[in-house]
Amino acid sequence: QLQLVESGGGLVQPGGSLRLSCAASGFTLDYYAIGWFRQAPGKEREGVSCTGSSGGSTYYTSSVKGQFTISKDNAKNTVYLQMNSLKPEDTAVYYCAATSSRNYYCPVNPVGYDYWGQGTQVTVSS
Repeated sequence: QLQLVESGGGLVQPGGSLRLSCAASGFTLDYYAIGWFRQAPGKEREGVSCTGSSGGSTYYTSSVKGQFTISKDNAKNTVYLQMNSLKPEDTAVYYCAATSSRNYYCPVNPVGYDYWGQGTQVTVSS
């Protein structure tokens, strides 16, 4: 059974850091494009970052460039999102998602993804 499980969320002060993990089971994560999305209350789901299949493209939305870093650990079948210099506006539920086919260029739109994790809450507040 294909499954994605996010972890690593929590409460952090402005300027702090968190590393989110997205662990996959039932499939080899590196074969597919993986995206990180976030959704704040009352707002649409927003693409934050994504990475293509097997060394494919990497994308960051403009508001997190230089602040967030996406990476993979193929041995652990896990994708990470390192988030630094966090701001209150980064507060949201963060989701990881995977495509069901190989994509060198990772989709930016949520509709391009077929499998989703349950989400992890990130709250940036003093």
